[in-house]
Amino acid sequence: MHLSRGQRSSRGAAAVEFALVSLVFFTMLIGAMEMGRLLFYWNTAAEVTRLGARMAVVCDPSTTSRDTIRTRMRGLLPLVAAADITVDYQPGGCTAATCQFVTVSITTTTPIQTYIPFVPLSVVMPAFATTLPRESMQSTFAGVANPACS
Repeated sequence: MHLSRGQRSSRGAAAVEFALVSLVFFTMLIGAMEMGRLLFYWNTAAEVTRLGARMAVVCDPSTTSRDTIRTRMRGLLPLVAAADITVDYQPGGCTAATCQFVTVSITTTTPIQTYIPFVPLSVVMPAFATTLPRESMQSTFAGVANPACS
């Protein structure tokens, strides 16, 4: 089959148009997937602070409990450093019998690097905090260790 000169040049134009459109399309597609990844990290951070606060209101307000809470939280969200996790009992200096509230917060400055082509973007995760009222705050019940505290 013999193609005229106009038909041959239009095939090349279609290839160039496809290249330009596909570049924009795939950049937007990968950008949408990266936004989903960022939201996944943020949702995980919110849930991890909720887990940490839940552990804090049923375990003793001791240094060991705080370290256990940080370790458990970092196991689910290793992106956050232990120094960025705060477990705060109110009022300050309270004991298991006198604490009223527990606030667990994540304040990180660790940027999340995106993988969007041609758009180098780094997003810092916002701070997350959860406050819960005190509950039992005991690491043992009738001599049996509370499984949430270990």
